[in-house]
Formats: sequence, structure tokens, C-alpha cells
Amino acid sequence: MRILVMGAGKMGSFFIDLLSFEGLRVGESCSGMHEVAVFERDPRRMRFTYNCQRFTKFEEIEAFEPELVINAVTLKYTIPVFQELIPHLPPTCIISDIASVKTNLKEFYEQSGMRYVSSHPMFGPTFANLNQLHEENAIIINEGDYMGRIFFKDLYQKLGLNIYEYSFEEHDKTVAYSLSIPFVSTFVFAAVMKHQDAPGTTFKRHMRIAKGVLNEDDYLLQEILFNPYTHDQVAQIRTELKELLEIIDDKDADGMKAYLTKIRNNVRRDIS
Repeated sequence: MRILVMGAGKMGSFFIDLLSFEGLRVGESCSGMHEVAVFERDPRRMRFTYNCQRFTKFEEIEAFEPELVINAVTLKYTIPVFQELIPHLPPTCIISDIASVKTNLKEFYEQSGMRYVSSHPMFGPTFANLNQLHEENAIIINEGDYMGRIFFKDLYQKLGLNIYEYSFEEHDKTVAYSLSIPFVSTFVFAAVMKHQDAPGTTFKRHMRIAKGVLNEDDYLLQEILFNPYTHDQVAQIRTELKELLEIIDDKDADGMKAYLTKIRNNVRRDIS
């Protein structure tokens, strides 16, 4: 299959490597490998891309005639890049995104007239071991092109990912819970922390997480927090902090024991 990856950032480069070597990795002959190309306006960002064609002009895309496009640009530019790209694609091409937030994408896809598929590999180079992903998850949106969904399901299965299928709306509700709560908790930690000459183990672990989260693109963090479903999740943090602060102020030992029991049960249920 001729596959075009838009963007040579961290995830774009990951998909380029994955797809250009996939044929050999699953035991196919060289002729069974995907033909992969990457489009990036800044040629310097493609210095470390291998086993792929490198494009900087839309005319090159027209000559390549991709059968599938994976849009891996920064979330802010996902739809604008599609709008600029679509006139240069064959009408049978499937367009796809890997965006962390799907706001407005369903409406865009339906108006585009193109075949489409949307997925979200719920890991990133910051924390995940990209060579061992069996503990990581991926979401495939259950709307859009059937063959496109089959392609990504097969690809993610070969990586050993746990795959879930949600609608666009269900995806954004899930992201609001799974990303906004950890992100906001990290923001609060970073906002009140002070330099420690001799930090403890727990502090150092939280610091590593904070540095990783804050290394993410500002627009990505903004869009996750501006997700329409984020407010209610963050409001729960405020409610829990209010309850905990009252227990602390009252030095309520019984209340603290009950609170710790409650949150330990929450963690056990999640682990199980």
C-alpha cells in the first residue's frame, strides 16, 4: 500500500519506521512492504527519516498517488492540513488522523467527501517504550471507512496494543477522564512545588511525570483541557480537595481513614 505520513515529528517518525519495516517484521517479502512517503515543509525535520520518500511539495504527493494518508501533524493544524491536502489526493484515498482530541473532526470528515478513519494510539514517545507496547492502548473510532478501520486494527494488533472501539463522542469523553485528570493533577503539583535539595523518591517520580507532561505541545495540552467534557472531570478534583482539606483542618483521624479506604478501593478496582 502507498502510505503518506503528514509530519515528521515524534509520532510521524514512529509511523514511518513502523510502516516501512512492517512487511519484513510480519514475515512478508520485500515486495509485500508498504511504500511510505512523508510530507514535511521543513526539510530539516526529515533528516532522520529513513526507508521513505521525502516530499516538500504537493505536486510530489500527486505523483505518489497515496492510498492512505496518516495525518500526524500538531493537533492545531490537523484540519487545516487536510483542507490543503485533499485537492491533491486521488478520490479513492483514505484520510486518517491520530489526534488526541477529535473535536470538529467528525463534521469535517463528513463534509469532505473522502473516505476516512480516525484512531488514537494512547501513548507517546515521552513515556512509552515504543518497542514494548503490550501494556498500552489504542482507540479506533467506529465511524468511517470499514477497510480503514481494518487496516489500523491489524496494525495495532501486530504491535500488541489493547484496542478499543468508540464513537467520536465516546472517545472525547474517555480522553477527558484519562488525560485531563492526570494533566491537571500534574499542573497543580508543578504550580506549588519548590526546589528540593534532597528530594524523596515520591517527589522525584512526580517531577519526572511533570517534566514529561510539560514537554508536550502547548496546543495539545490546551485542547485536552478545552475538551467539552473536561470541566466536569476537573470539578471532581476541586470537590475531592475540598473534602480532604476539611479532614486535614479538623485533624479528623476517622475521616482520614475512611478517605484512604475509599481511594485505595478506587485504585484496586482500576488495577484489577
